[in-house]
Amino acid sequence: MCGIVGYIGDSTARSILMDGLNKLEYRGYDSAGIALYNQGQVEVYKQVGKLENLEQVITDEKPQGTVGVGHTRWATHGRPSVPNSHPHTGCDDDFVVVHNGIIENYLQLKEELQEGEHLFTSETDTEVIVHLIEEEYRGNLESAVRRVVAKLEGSYAFVAMAVQEPQKLVAVRQDSPLIIGLKDQEYFVASDIPAVLKHTKDVYILDDEEMAVVTQNGVELSTVEGETVDKEVFTVDWDPGMAEKSGYEHFMLKEIHEQPEALRRAISGRLSNDNSQVIFDELNLSPAEIEKYEKIYIVACGTAYHSGIVAKYLLEDLVEIPVEVDIASEFRYRDPLLDENTLAIVVSQSGETADTLAALREAKSKGAQVLAIGNVVGSTIPREADQVVYIHAGPEIAVASTKAYINMLMVFYLLSIYFAQLKGTISATRTEELIQALKNLPNQVAQLIKDSEDTIAKLADSYVDQNSAFFIGRGVDYAIALEGALKLKEISYIYAEAYAAGELKHGTLALIEEDVPVIAIATQESIMDKMFSNIQEVQAREAHVTGVVLAGNEEVTRSLDRVIEIPSTEEILTSILTVVPLQLLAYYVALKRGCDIDQPRNLAKSVTVE
Repeated sequence: MCGIVGYIGDSTARSILMDGLNKLEYRGYDSAGIALYNQGQVEVYKQVGKLENLEQVITDEKPQGTVGVGHTRWATHGRPSVPNSHPHTGCDDDFVVVHNGIIENYLQLKEELQEGEHLFTSETDTEVIVHLIEEEYRGNLESAVRRVVAKLEGSYAFVAMAVQEPQKLVAVRQDSPLIIGLKDQEYFVASDIPAVLKHTKDVYILDDEEMAVVTQNGVELSTVEGETVDKEVFTVDWDPGMAEKSGYEHFMLKEIHEQPEALRRAISGRLSNDNSQVIFDELNLSPAEIEKYEKIYIVACGTAYHSGIVAKYLLEDLVEIPVEVDIASEFRYRDPLLDENTLAIVVSQSGETADTLAALREAKSKGAQVLAIGNVVGSTIPREADQVVYIHAGPEIAVASTKAYINMLMVFYLLSIYFAQLKGTISATRTEELIQALKNLPNQVAQLIKDSEDTIAKLADSYVDQNSAFFIGRGVDYAIALEGALKLKEISYIYAEAYAAGELKHGTLALIEEDVPVIAIATQESIMDKMFSNIQEVQAREAHVTGVVLAGNEEVTRSLDRVIEIPSTEEILTSILTVVPLQLLAYYVALKRGCDIDQPRNLAKSVTVE
């Protein structure tokens, strides 16, 4: 979840490192620091809190140097403090390390090092790495790192530098992402692509148990055992401007407004010329393979998990295969029943989510075919899956996912139709109806944002002073209620909970009283009479009800305190339209409560540790 940057070249390193750390803020952090090699020594600068605090120190000190590393830390071992911040140094300050991940055997290693009179200054697991390097150094940094890695247990990506070898960075990866950016006689190390996108689109993506030795003469890649690795350069197709705010106050608002174009990218190239078929050239699936699947598991975390709940309705309706949706952090601990007749779909925007990666490996170990849905090309989960479909949302910087979520939904829409085509469970006429509705969605989202944003911004006033809110829905609307509640609580810090509306009388009604805010999502015409009854139940307890409804549904609209209308579309495809006003509501409530919208407290964009 933390962010690593490194640089070696001819330019002033401090500005490049700080810019890279700024680009990695979305990963979440509570302290930050940089280390620069300058005139025979390494200078370290660290601060707790936002990067502005570190920037002030660096501006005052004006450190020099063309080689260095930087880090944003999200506390796991040890509270946020300057001593616990990265970079970490050893006893004599000749070695420096920045690290993401968790060293599981650090206490044992620390005790052994302390017996050897190593003095520790932090509570972190990371500090054992730099002391181990100090212990193992024999004049060659990469050799020392290889010996250290052999002693480590856990997940890690770390970068080491040594005063004795000032023009060298050694980077190692195991279960935490790490890339090397390539430019003429300039090289970059980072946790993620946005950190280097301003400087280069050409990168090496390290795999597990791989090491990079970076100097101004180039990059040498090898396994941690020392075997040479030949790796193709990956060229990123993101525009650098996609990772900038472009005049918006927050990345989240920018990314909400980018959703129509993001949806178009998700659809592009996946429809036949006559719009009669969905096509996935990247997949290698036959009708016989789809026919053999007796069950589909969808496994993911957070917002990606919510997209899987929507997909369950789609796949069971169109493909007629039973679907189970699992939270990735729970999946492998219940010994799930998978075999070669099971399709496991794992979903992760970053492609690095630790729990989802573990679920993928569990599914493969039991013989299941694994299909990954992701956004970051070349990330670990797509690389380890049997097949992969990218959502093409572009870089998403805000911690609260918006455009990645609706692109996950779009990919699930397309996959459901595609699987149904292969299995023969959908007619040609129905396919064309759904495809036409999918093609309309980007324009409908654009119009919905334009028509509703001002109204929702005003509606947010009534939520600013609330302590709690309830979201209710039935069928696929319940899945959207889950996502709407998550958005509100993660960025506005209002306690928000989602319930299947039919469950109200089984306990939840005890919490409904006068003026409690309830957001009722009611877009499913087939069960509208049931949902209408649930709305009346909470109104009878004098709750204040805002409804998200299809335009023209006057019967439901008349009974609501406030109404947000969405354009009409196919019933099973309403989710993308329904979630957009809930994203905007969460944004404007958080804005008016003065919350840190793009980097909410305690949260990280990519959860790369368990």
